[in-house]
Amino acid sequence: MKKFLIGLVTGILLMPFGFYLYCRSGHAPVATASAPMPLERFFAKTALHATIRREAPKTVPFPATADNLFGGVMVYRQNCAFCHSLPNQRPSPASRGMFPRPPELFSQRGMVTNDPAGVTYWKVKNGIRLTGMPGFSQSLSNLQMWQVSLLLKHANRLPATVAAALNSAPSGSQPAGGSQPPKAKKKA
Repeated sequence: MKKFLIGLVTGILLMPFGFYLYCRSGHAPVATASAPMPLERFFAKTALHATIRREAPKTVPFPATADNLFGGVMVYRQNCAFCHSLPNQRPSPASRGMFPRPPELFSQRGMVTNDPAGVTYWKVKNGIRLTGMPGFSQSLSNLQMWQVSLLLKHANRLPATVAAALNSAPSGSQPAGGSQPPKAKKKA
């Protein structure tokens, strides 16, 4: 029995050392194009879901009014669309190179309409480690974080005016591919 326990303890102690050697050897997949490490998704998702279950707000302090949804459109267009795309648009080149790929939040597969708004709010506020998802608690107000969370919660049933605002080009926007040179002023 004593030899069994010594073998068990030795085996348990050797596992972290072996993992350390694996990482130090340069064989661990760290590039965004690499396959995930064994059990990487399991540990990351398990920890994320447990934390969100514990910390996400259970009540929404703002109603899903047209004003709040329009506010969410502005926040989404400025802060989220680059990675998560706009409705009916292709993902940006940067998002195609990320691992894990950010979900397209207005596509059928990427919508988070089944998540409580508090879960989306938690993700917007805190970000998600090892995914490229930043936390916005230092750059957006509490109201703005709730507005974009409400927008995403209702993404599959937005009022027509809100959906149109989300799909329209922002005023003063430049065409894709760079800025336009300033127009020459006419002399009087």
